[in-house]
Amino acid sequence: MEVIDTKIAEVKILQPKVFGDERGFFLESFNHAQFEQALGIERGFVQDNHSRSAKGVLRGLHYQIEKPQGKLVRVVQGRVFDVAVDVRRSSATFGQWVGVELTAENHRQLWVPEGFAHGFLVLSQSADFLYKTTEYYAPEYERGIFWNDSELAIAWPDMQSIQLSEKDRSASLFSNAETYP
Repeated sequence: MEVIDTKIAEVKILQPKVFGDERGFFLESFNHAQFEQALGIERGFVQDNHSRSAKGVLRGLHYQIEKPQGKLVRVVQGRVFDVAVDVRRSSATFGQWVGVELTAENHRQLWVPEGFAHGFLVLSQSADFLYKTTEYYAPEYERGIFWNDSELAIAWPDMQSIQLSEKDRSASLFSNAETYP
């Protein structure tokens, strides 16, 4: 596995080794020992999630203010633009974001550590998005930041239409969001 740095030191792109031939391919999608050794962190994952979304669906920017979740995310069908936003006030990168295209073809994964809001936009006709979390989903602690907040200035890819849930349409502006210390 290759680890690729992003402009925020804690957010990493993971590129697995892919072995392919005319029959197809094989890759190791997760190896706990390699993950911890490559990133220099110790994490245990407690939950795996799978979502399928149509083109133009934007999910996020979500985080849990208590019981924060680290997420290891990947796409197994389709293509998404995936975003992590630092919501740790004590961080030198507070309010900064990283955006990465994840596709079924590039096999990349993104490590989004605790203390970051996360979201993605589906660029293909549909996408199957898989992610592991370091903490269980706790809806009472879930918070959201408006995806298109001008203070964050996330450079989302141009889409003719964006589909949002009611929860995401009514998310907080970054300046009003509850953040981590």
